Amino acid sequence: MDSRIDVVGDVAQAVSTGALPGWDQVEELVVAAHARYADDSSGVLADYIPVLAQADPAAFGVCVVDADGREHAAGATTTRFSIQSISKAFVYALVSERLGHAHLRERIGVDNTGLAFNSVMAVELHGGHPRNPMVNAGAIATTALVEGDGPDEQWEAVVDGLSRFAGRRLEVDEVVYTSEAATNSRNKAIARLLESYGRIEADPLDVVDVYTRQCSLLVDAHDLAVMGATLADGGVNPVTGERVVSEQVATDTLAVLASTGMYERSGEWLFDVGLPAKSGVAGGIVAVSPGKGAIGTYSPLLDPAGNSVRGQRATAYLSRALGLNVFASSVHVPTRPTSPEEPA
Repeated sequence: MDSRIDVVGDVAQAVSTGALPGWDQVEELVVAAHARYADDSSGVLADYIPVLAQADPAAFGVCVVDADGREHAAGATTTRFSIQSISKAFVYALVSERLGHAHLRERIGVDNTGLAFNSVMAVELHGGHPRNPMVNAGAIATTALVEGDGPDEQWEAVVDGLSRFAGRRLEVDEVVYTSEAATNSRNKAIARLLESYGRIEADPLDVVDVYTRQCSLLVDAHDLAVMGATLADGGVNPVTGERVVSEQVATDTLAVLASTGMYERSGEWLFDVGLPAKSGVAGGIVAVSPGKGAIGTYSPLLDPAGNSVRGQRATAYLSRALGLNVFASSVHVPTRPTSPEEPA
C-alpha cells in the first residue's frame, strides 16, 4: 500500500506567517550576533578541495534580508566564496518548477539518508535511489534533469536560474572549478553508479561537470540572504520583484531543506534552531523563515559534518532572538468569548 500523503492540487494552501521585529531591533541583533561569535576560532578549513584550505579563517559575515528586501549586515558580507552545496537547494527548485512536486519526489526522493553527504553506500542500500537532493547523489541526479539540450544549455539554465535567485549575474570561480574538477573522482563514481541504475540518462561525466561548475559559482553572505528570502517570499525575489519559482516550489524546497539541508546533523539542527537551512563546505549557510526573510552567513571554519561553526551559532542566536523558529508558539489567548452553543 502506498502510504504517502498527496493532497497537492486538491486543497487550496493557506499560509501562516508573521513579521520580523522593527528595523532597529533587527539591526542591533545582527550586529550582536556577529560580535558574539567573531572571536570563535572553532572548526577547521576544508582541505579535501585544496583551494578551500586557503580561505581566511577569520572571515565572518552575517546578513539578514527580510521579505521586503531590506538588508541588515555585519562583518564580511561582501566577501565572495564558492556556493558549493548550497547550490543544490536552488537547482532543485529550478528542476521542481519544470517537472513538478510528484515527479521529483518519485525520481529523487525527500528522505534523509542518515549518512555522509558523499556516501556511495546510501545509493546501494536503496537500489540506486538517491533518497534526497541535498546529498551528492541526489544533487547530481537533479542536475541531470535541468532543462537543456546538452551540458552547455543545461549550464546556462543553471547559472541563469541561480542568478535570478540572487538578483545579480553570478560568475564561476575558475580556480575553485579547476581544483574541484581535478579531485572529484568520487562524484564521477557516484554518477556512473546512478547511470547503472537508470537514474541518469545523459553522459554522467557531463552531468558531473555541470554540477561542479554550479558548486563553483561565487556568492557572498548578502547573495545567500537574498536567495533565501526569495524562498521565504513564496518564490518572488524581494529585491528585484521577479517571480523566480512558484509558491508551491518554494514550499517544497523549504520542506526538503528542513529535513536534509544540514546533512546528517539535520535533525539536531531542526531541533535546536527550527529553520530550513543549507550549508556549503566553503563556509556559507542560508537559513529561511517563511514569510519573514532569510539569514546568510559566511565563515570557512567547519565542524566534522562540513557546516560552518560560526554560521551555525550566529543563525541559532538570531533564530531565537528574532522569533524565527518555525515550531515556536506561545499560549493561545482567545480573541472572543465562546458562546453557549460553541464548545469551550
